[in-house]
Amino acid sequence: MDIKPIKTEQDYRDAISRIEILWGSKKDTPEGDELDLLVTLVESYEMKYYPIAPPDPIDAILFRMEQMGMTKADMVKYLGSQSRVSEILNKKRSLTLKMVKSLYKGLKIPAEILLA
Repeated sequence: MDIKPIKTEQDYRDAISRIEILWGSKKDTPEGDELDLLVTLVESYEMKYYPIAPPDPIDAILFRMEQMGMTKADMVKYLGSQSRVSEILNKKRSLTLKMVKSLYKGLKIPAEILLA
């Protein structure tokens, strides 16, 4: 096992290729340990060079609505009137702190996403 830091894009591609070979290795074996180390290195590299931006708050609300089979009418209890729901979901009005708290408590959408 020759593990080294991932410093270049080529190092990254090589690590991904090796992970594909090792995928499914049993835990607590030399191959499994190598896989764990490579995955950790790749995750670190990806966080630095390929960060994932947090989702747009409205996109997060729409996604949760879809997950839960909710309609715009269901959102009235979290956002206010039907017209307010429409304004929020069409990005014509910003969420208030009261709405953020309500969405966090009722739909379990992380506050840090709603406040972004």
